[in-house]
Amino acid sequence: MSTVDIHDYLDYRKFLRDWFDAHKKENPRFSHRAFVRRTGQRSPSLLADVIKGRRNLTPQAAASFVRAMRLNAEEGAFFKALVALDQGETHQEKNDAWSHISSSRKLSQVRRIEGEAFRCLSHWYYPAIRELAALESFVEDPQWIAERLAPPITPHQAAQALKSLLEVGMLVREGGRLKPSEGLARTPHEVVGLAVHNYHDGMLDLARRAIHDVPARRRHFTAVTTSIPRSKVAELKQELAAFQERLLALCDAGEDPDEEVIQINLHFFPLTGEPE
Repeated sequence: MSTVDIHDYLDYRKFLRDWFDAHKKENPRFSHRAFVRRTGQRSPSLLADVIKGRRNLTPQAAASFVRAMRLNAEEGAFFKALVALDQGETHQEKNDAWSHISSSRKLSQVRRIEGEAFRCLSHWYYPAIRELAALESFVEDPQWIAERLAPPITPHQAAQALKSLLEVGMLVREGGRLKPSEGLARTPHEVVGLAVHNYHDGMLDLARRAIHDVPARRRHFTAVTTSIPRSKVAELKQELAAFQERLLALCDAGEDPDEEVIQINLHFFPLTGEPE
């Protein structure tokens, strides 16, 4: 009997490869063609094409794969969520798939930690609380944290954030108090792009709100609209990255204690479409 557990995977193609290899080892006569016959599909190369990324699975094909592998209901739902995580057409579809995957009771402990890391990047107030812990005035109290952030969050959200930040090592306890660590959250590579999207989406939403809700003396927005040759895009990205490093160095310089948490957004984007 195969010992391949789908809950150890976040990439459904890797799971299919290992599942097939395990069954092939048990039964040398088992082949890609035999598997495809189980699915009721016509293309004898379907399994190989999916594993190698040459083809995607439609919802109907995914259901036929679940039947062919004889997965139970919970395993089948997990497999379909992995497919949606990889192939979802919108970030909402991918987030819904990850929500199903990360909430699975059978997800391995390593994956649970990675799930917490994903959560830390996907909600704007997680990195804000991490930086808040660097302030001398910081109080390890969910109510205090919830009221200190702008916009405010709930004490429950603050408590969950503290728990997750500690679990992934973004906060550590030293000398009886919490402090931000130098480590970064370990996010599974399969969802790094999704986590980064969620982070920027949340921060840009806060920026839009700040234009109306935050007094001008406490914020600064500047923008320029210009035309460029496309050959300049890479150079602009490098300049923005270097400028960000200079800003961080400026924030770290000096002996005055930290008193406030801020968000710095550096970005540019095209206002014209791709040429046909």
